[in-house]
Amino acid sequence: MSPNEETLVEAALRVLKTADPFEKARLGDSVATRWLQGEIIRPYDPTVDLPVPDRPARLSNVKLVDPGLMPKLGKAGSLQSRQAIVHSLAHTESWAIDLSWDIIARFGKQEAMPREFFTDFVKVAQDEGRHFTLLAARLAELGSYYGALPAHDGLWDSATATSKDLLARLAVEHCVHEARGLDVLPTTIYRFRNGGDSETADLLESVVYPEEVTHCAAGVKWFKYLCLRSNLASQESEVRSEAKEENEEVIKKFHAIVRTHFRGPLKPPFNEEARKAAGFGPQWYEPLAFKETPVE
Repeated sequence: MSPNEETLVEAALRVLKTADPFEKARLGDSVATRWLQGEIIRPYDPTVDLPVPDRPARLSNVKLVDPGLMPKLGKAGSLQSRQAIVHSLAHTESWAIDLSWDIIARFGKQEAMPREFFTDFVKVAQDEGRHFTLLAARLAELGSYYGALPAHDGLWDSATATSKDLLARLAVEHCVHEARGLDVLPTTIYRFRNGGDSETADLLESVVYPEEVTHCAAGVKWFKYLCLRSNLASQESEVRSEAKEENEEVIKKFHAIVRTHFRGPLKPPFNEEARKAAGFGPQWYEPLAFKETPVE
C-alpha cells in the first residue's frame, strides 16, 4: 500500500500502536499534516472493519498509581512542585493524543460521521501532540524528564468506560474532563507566574489554554450533532424554529449521560468564560455540580 492509499483510520491505528510517546506525537503530527493537506484522501474503507485496541501501546517507564494515591503536586512554589505539575500535565497530554486518534478509529466509521468530524479531531490530536512535546521539553529544562514521577491513567479509564458509546465519550472526555482543565488552568498559570516561572506560565497561557478551549468546543459540537441527527426528516426551517426545544433536550441528554458515566458531582468553581467560548453555558454543567438529594 502506498502512503496515499492509506486511510485515516489505518493511520490512526498506527499512532495508537506506537508505544513511545515522543514518536507517537511525531507520527500523529505527520498523519495530521497529510490529512489536512489532502494527501490522505479517505477517512476509512467502508468495506473493511479494523479492530481498535482496547488500550493503546504505551511504554512502561511511567510508574502508575491509583488516582487516590497520587502524591500532592503542590502549588508551584518550589522546583519540585513545578516539576510535578508539568510532569502531570505532560502525562495527561500523552493520553490526550491517544484519545483523539482513538475517537477517530473507534467511532468515525461505526457512527458514519461526516468528514468534518475527522478533521476536527485530527486537529485536536495534532494539538495534543504538540502540547506533550512542549511540556516534556519544558520538564527537561526544569531538570526532570517524562517518566521520572508517578502518574495515573484515570483519563483512559474513562475512555474504556465509554468505548461503546460516542455520545458518552464526547460528554465525559471532552465536556467534563477537558472542561475541568479549562477550570483549573488559569490558577495553574497564576501559580507558575507567581513562583517566578514565567516560561512555563507563558507556555500554558499562550499555547495550551487557548487550544484546549477548541478541543472542548469540538466535543460540544459533535455531541449536539449526534443528538439532533436523529431528526433528519425535519426540514431545515423546522429545525430552526424548534432550536430552543431541541437545545433543552440536548442538555437533558447530556445530564443523563454524565450522571451515568461520571462518578460524583462536577467540581466548581467553573471557568464560565472559557466554557462559554467552547459553546456551552451554565445550564449544561451547574445542575451536575452537586449530588441530588435522595428521595426518602
